[in-house]
This record gives sequence, structure tokens and C-alpha cells, in this order.
Amino acid sequence: MAKILTHPAVAAALLTALAVSAPATASAAPANTSATATSCYGGAVTVSYGDAVEFGPYTTTSRCADINLRMVSGDAEFVWACVKFTRVGECNYWTKVGRSWKTIATDVKDGSKFTVPLGVDLEGSSARVQIAF
Repeated sequence: MAKILTHPAVAAALLTALAVSAPATASAAPANTSATATSCYGGAVTVSYGDAVEFGPYTTTSRCADINLRMVSGDAEFVWACVKFTRVGECNYWTKVGRSWKTIATDVKDGSKFTVPLGVDLEGSSARVQIAF
């Protein structure tokens, strides 16, 4: 069973010894350099539905592990999006995407070539979207 120090002078001496013997630590904040990697969303491309209905081809990078999409403007309430990998030639699955970032393909290998077909909620609606990969 551990003893509890009850004598004030012994406790003070022990605390002083610990404070003296404990090394001082300092941590510097990481340097913010131009070599700092671009964030996943920071490297997003912006495209407009109506200019095309299938965007790309793009090639995935190490910036993102997934392919993400969001609407940034337009009168559509949402878009339907899928990822069509060049090696497969078909959409993975259709995902409903609004104005928040949504993952439309997960765990994508770097260097994968793909396009992104889009559809809007109502014919004639417009949508401007960002694709991060």
C-alpha cells in the first residue's frame, strides 16, 4: 500500500525536487510554408451543369482518399452524381447531393481516371458544383 505524505516540509521538498529535475519542454508550431499540401477541398474543380452533363476526365490524387462533390449555386435543389471509372466504363452508383460536401466514391486509389455524370432534380434546372478528388 502506498504511503501518503502528510508532513508539509517533506511534501514541499519533494515537489521542489520534481520541479527542478523535470526537463523544460517547448514546442514550436509547425512552419506554414508554401510546400504545405493543398487540402482535399482546396483543390476542388468547379463546373456548371448545362455546359455538359458529364465532367472530366480527371485523375485522382493523394489530396483526397475519396471523391467528393457539392452544389455551390444554381436553382436546382440537388443534383444526382456518380463516378464513372475509365477502366470500368459504368457509374458506380447514383448519389443525391445538395449544398454540403458528399462523398460520391470512397477509398479511391491514387491515379484512377474517372468522369462525373450529373443530373438535376428538374429538367431545365441549373447547378454549379465543385468536385474534390
